[in-house]
Amino acid sequence: MRRILILIIFGTVGTALLAGLGVWQVRRLAWKQEILAEIESRIAAPPAALPADPDPERDRYLPVRLSGTIEAGEIHVLVSTRDAGAGYRIIAPFLVDAATDDAARGGRRILIDRGFVRSENRDQPRQPGPATVTGNLHWPQETDSFTPEAEIDANIWYARDVPAMASALDTEPVLLVARSATDPGIRPLPVDAHGIPNDHLQYAVTWFSLAAIWAGMSILLLWRSRARKTG
Repeated sequence: MRRILILIIFGTVGTALLAGLGVWQVRRLAWKQEILAEIESRIAAPPAALPADPDPERDRYLPVRLSGTIEAGEIHVLVSTRDAGAGYRIIAPFLVDAATDDAARGGRRILIDRGFVRSENRDQPRQPGPATVTGNLHWPQETDSFTPEAEIDANIWYARDVPAMASALDTEPVLLVARSATDPGIRPLPVDAHGIPNDHLQYAVTWFSLAAIWAGMSILLLWRSRARKTG
């Protein structure tokens, strides 16, 4: 009886713990879905002027419409898209007009992510000049300890490191990701929530599956113990 009691406690506690982790992941899933819905709503909101002092947390994904001048000089960030394969994001300096600047001073220079070009079109000439751009402010977190250093001489970057790009192009550390076209040869890659991981459903299924397996194995062990006892 002592062995059977231990098996019952062991099976019940293990199953409850694993099922509890599954329930926790379901709650996390609902929380993450609310966050993603909020981000999508923020991305699609009506565009505003450029804040006087943009903040990476407060103003992340803020829709903005700016008039100004796309200036000479580009940074090429290596990227791969599902439909077009390998290519580059084109990052350029943008001189902001006062009319679309909350600071009402104009003359500010920020970064603009103009979009994607295929690898073979990387060095194709793109004329700078006046432009009105609609997009979203973003401070992407794409670098970690495994990210290669930018090849400055070859103008190949492996991530959108906003402070480093701003230093290279002598702009504010502010990036506007265009969702409107700025050049016929550049395809905009606008900000969206699809790249934000949401794996909580998979985790929940895993924990519930482990709970079911634990319960099944516990029942099997109990059955075998009783069978030996009655045998």
